[in-house]
Amino acid sequence: MTVFVLAGIVVLAVGGCVCVVWAARGGPRWVRAAATTTLVAGELARKAGRKDRSRSGSSGESSDE
Repeated sequence: MTVFVLAGIVVLAVGGCVCVVWAARGGPRWVRAAATTTLVAGELARKAGRKDRSRSGSSGESSDE
């Protein structure tokens, strides 16, 4: 069951990437809407990842420097 869920997530991610490329080339309105949704979801995931890293690295030491 877990394999099917992960496969579904991968299919949605690949489909979103295809929509972003197609929308950049002037695709139909529904493709542009799907591309916008994909880009917003990516930004939300990126911001959530930054929050998690800042909480776990609150000891004052940074591994980025």
